[in-house]
Amino acid sequence: MACPHVSSANLSKPTPSDSVYREDCTQCFDSIDDPAGLDVCLKCFNGGCVGDRKHAKLHSTSRGHPLVLNIRRTRKVIERDEPPLKMSKLAIAAETEADRYETKTTVKCLECGIDELDKEDPAIAPVVDSVMKANTFSRKEEVKAWEQEMTSCEHILMLQQDPPKQIESQDLGHCSKCDLKENLWLCLQCGALGCGRAQFGGVGGNSHALAHSQETGHGVAVKLGSITPEGTADVYCYTCDEERVDEELGAHLANWGIILSERQKTEKSLTEMQIEQNLRWEFSMTTEDGKELTPQFGPGLTGLKNLGNSCYLASIVQCLFDMPAFQERYGVGVEPLPDVLDPAEDLETQLRKLADGLLSGRYSKPDSDVTVSEHSPEVPHQKGLQPSMLKHLIGRGHAEFSTMRQQDAFELLQHIIKLITRSKHPSGLPDPTQSMRFVLEQRLQCLNCKRVRYSSNEQDSIFIDVPLEKLPAEEGEEPKYKPVTLKECLDNLTATEAVELTCASCSSKDGFSKRTLFKTFPDVLVVNARKMAVVNWVPVKVDVPVLVDDEPFALDHYLSKGQQPDEELLPEDEAAAASNVPAFVPNVEALAMLEGMGFPRVRCEKALHATGNTDANSAMEWLFAHMEDPDIDVPVSLGGDSASAGAADPEKLAMLESMGLSGPRAVKALKETSGDVERAIDWLFNHPDDDGAVEDGEAPASAPAGDKKEAGSAELPANFQLQSIVCHKGTSIHAGHYVAFIRKKLGEQTSWVLFNDEKVVKVEDVEEMKKFAYVYFFKRV
Repeated sequence: MACPHVSSANLSKPTPSDSVYREDCTQCFDSIDDPAGLDVCLKCFNGGCVGDRKHAKLHSTSRGHPLVLNIRRTRKVIERDEPPLKMSKLAIAAETEADRYETKTTVKCLECGIDELDKEDPAIAPVVDSVMKANTFSRKEEVKAWEQEMTSCEHILMLQQDPPKQIESQDLGHCSKCDLKENLWLCLQCGALGCGRAQFGGVGGNSHALAHSQETGHGVAVKLGSITPEGTADVYCYTCDEERVDEELGAHLANWGIILSERQKTEKSLTEMQIEQNLRWEFSMTTEDGKELTPQFGPGLTGLKNLGNSCYLASIVQCLFDMPAFQERYGVGVEPLPDVLDPAEDLETQLRKLADGLLSGRYSKPDSDVTVSEHSPEVPHQKGLQPSMLKHLIGRGHAEFSTMRQQDAFELLQHIIKLITRSKHPSGLPDPTQSMRFVLEQRLQCLNCKRVRYSSNEQDSIFIDVPLEKLPAEEGEEPKYKPVTLKECLDNLTATEAVELTCASCSSKDGFSKRTLFKTFPDVLVVNARKMAVVNWVPVKVDVPVLVDDEPFALDHYLSKGQQPDEELLPEDEAAAASNVPAFVPNVEALAMLEGMGFPRVRCEKALHATGNTDANSAMEWLFAHMEDPDIDVPVSLGGDSASAGAADPEKLAMLESMGLSGPRAVKALKETSGDVERAIDWLFNHPDDDGAVEDGEAPASAPAGDKKEAGSAELPANFQLQSIVCHKGTSIHAGHYVAFIRKKLGEQTSWVLFNDEKVVKVEDVEEMKKFAYVYFFKRV
């Protein structure tokens, strides 16, 4: 039966700017490796599953895109009659996807119900071919993230080319010094063609392009096979010994008669090969005596594949989706979403997709690519889910999380909380981060007149500064630190300290005592252990053992009692007035030292205020740890948030007005977001129908409205138990490797489970790892 949709579909090949979802479904983790395969829409290149969830059919019906390319991939079975040769030198096998997999494609029409259309039809064939050759969405995002790290250099910007000439096509066919026909690099200065260095994946090379550069001093070359009609290519500066970007590549190639629009990319770029190499890294999964840890499978025991440098993401989301609030919000039983135009670009959809992937157990099974035999005794772990779409959404527009660099796992947690809080939740569904929220209360008391002032701040985590006390060490040994208990850290956090302030009530300069306690407790308490030392003016992570009990412990004595009957408050009108709030007087000597190091005064004052106004070293460590804080340049204020105090900050209002966001709506946006300009912009775009009017008696979200439910609970007892930890190996939180340990119910027993990217294993002893955890998740019991 002929399909009428082929001629009327008006199909076109995907452009480099199009995302081609040909690995897994945009709404679940069913993929091309499933028996039914994946249907890729030939109109918009959305990937949809073919199994029981029928996301491909739903997409086709809602969008009116009937034609799809079904892709099914199966692992080739390789018979070995004898054990593989023992490796005698370090090498990386050049096995390609074609070597490992058999891929079958068919074109279908979901509206007509035709399961196999003619792939050679002129209206279909070029599109199918382009879809199969295009970078997948995940690879495209990885390449983009790597490439945005590259810059130009003076040798490219100042490039002086020899007089123009037409290089004959036969001269571009092989290296001028040998017979190699791939990995060819064209010198942009003189037009000489030489082969590159041998590269990852078995790509040959005799380094003749490098030799040419060393002989002539010509530094800049382009890889011929990487050139695209859009003007991207591998450009290398041998003088800098770095991969670079050439903004004038089209003109530089035209000097040698090479026209961009006539080129086709035929080889993998250096970036693509670098990503493949990063994905091959393995980490030991054995005990100290060499025994292999036992892999775990089932609901809640699903691993996440490393996307090149994404262990910081995997470890945090494993801990988040272990929390009941996240499971109930995004997991099984949640009402289906209304039709979403672009599922891959929708945060709610991707969080639900991840919840299903991690919690359902349907993807938690041994990797079928690993065959256990007498010659291959490898333990079959999971293949792991690839959270590429979620990583893209989380990182979109962020200077750090959009890159392929290793990131701080705790900073990512705070970023995810911010994104979820700001996102528009479907009707009736709660914000799952609310279970982490609580209120800290600060009490200030004048040492002279004894009047007090209470202020509170809603938070979703706490920082504990871990005391650093070096133990005696032999010469040449790595320094070791004295262990501290979690209780010691919490005692330090809540201890009374003296601050140098002038009292607005009695004008005394004797100072104030300050103490911070919990006003409420959350369901899940997140603790970030800061273990940083400054070595040669550079903050370095140090391994200080923090001792945490496995059994539940009480936090009751850290609960604030609030204002007592015999306490007299500082006058509210004076405390609220910016000119009369207790003025912060920084330590003059410490301030001078910090300013002498080049720190701006406002940051110096803020750091001294946060660290008790004692010495420059403590303040400097605080500064290094808070350089990226969005309010780092906001002056110290003890008078409360300007947005919650009434009128919006004029400077912030002016910033919104400069973007065309003015009037009552801008004022209300600032009030609703505690004066945070970035959040206010999001609020305005998410509330297009709000005219900014405030009804009588209505309080902004940031103000202490009488009917607003306070985050957390002050009920006692407040008993907490360690539920999960994120651990880090490495000297810097921006390098090394992150893993998560989570307490799980395995059969009738509760055990600790290690989540190391895609590998999920049961561990017998977690005591050592608990000591060196970076982020702790305590659940209220």
